[in-house]
Amino acid sequence: MGHPPTAAGPAIAVSDLRMRYGDKDVLNGVELTVEAGTVTALLGPNGAGKTTTVEILEGFRARSSGDVTVLGADPAHGDERWRARMGIVLQEWRDNHKWRVHELLAHFAEYYRPYAEPWNADDLLELVGLREQAGQRIGTLSGGQRRRLDVAAGIVGKPDLLFLDEPTTGFDPHARREFHELIHRLADIEGTTILLTTHDLDEAEKLAERILILAGGRIIADGSPDALARAAATTAEVKWIQDGRLQVHATDDATAFARKLLATDEGAVSDLEIHRASLEEAYLTLVEQFEAGEADAAVDQFQEVTR
Repeated sequence: MGHPPTAAGPAIAVSDLRMRYGDKDVLNGVELTVEAGTVTALLGPNGAGKTTTVEILEGFRARSSGDVTVLGADPAHGDERWRARMGIVLQEWRDNHKWRVHELLAHFAEYYRPYAEPWNADDLLELVGLREQAGQRIGTLSGGQRRRLDVAAGIVGKPDLLFLDEPTTGFDPHARREFHELIHRLADIEGTTILLTTHDLDEAEKLAERILILAGGRIIADGSPDALARAAATTAEVKWIQDGRLQVHATDDATAFARKLLATDEGAVSDLEIHRASLEEAYLTLVEQFEAGEADAAVDQFQEVTR
């Protein structure tokens, strides 16, 4: 038995979301939609309003105005059955040191039974790579193992929607790769909708099929990592070897240039490489434009390219 089906529609729908603290506007008309079963990354500089936005979506903070629907309900009025359909993995969680790993997950699972069939603790430990640590006290886990437990606790109820905050902070490269494989499994096999916030642009590019950039209290860019990278710079760098010499050329149309190059009779072409702007370069370009007071121009540029 899983969660009961709900009417078809996006997992998250937000329109004209606004939040004011005193005389300070933190969110200024945020508009966003997240389709079910997708992985979306919410990026933005410190103070952009990411935490406030996510807390409103989770139902932990009341908004000033705007329309918000999460899993078919207004988060401000979500009941326990609605909350049971969400999983939340915070950036840091340091409670329950004396509990044993298996014991804690089995205990958490019982809270979900009135609403759905949660993960079996043994199967969940296998999924997140903590089977050998099942009997350990939580206080003895390494940083990476503790983070895996955080994720396990967040998904024990087999959520339809999972919020991840800086998920791989402190992971070594091997643990990070395994975690990324877990996220792909949750999205691709389990059909979990995932919204992650991170400062790791490389991680966002690897995990998310869609990127939202929040700055100044509104979404200033929305698109795939590739689309945002193309929007940041129209020029691509093409490198190749011809007649034993390295050649480098900048062009606005890398595809057309490469076709022409490969059709040339002037010598064999090898080691052809095309370098476009990365998501990190795109992000920095947009945020720098925004902070320089060129917000409207930056938004127009990205909307034109990513449309």
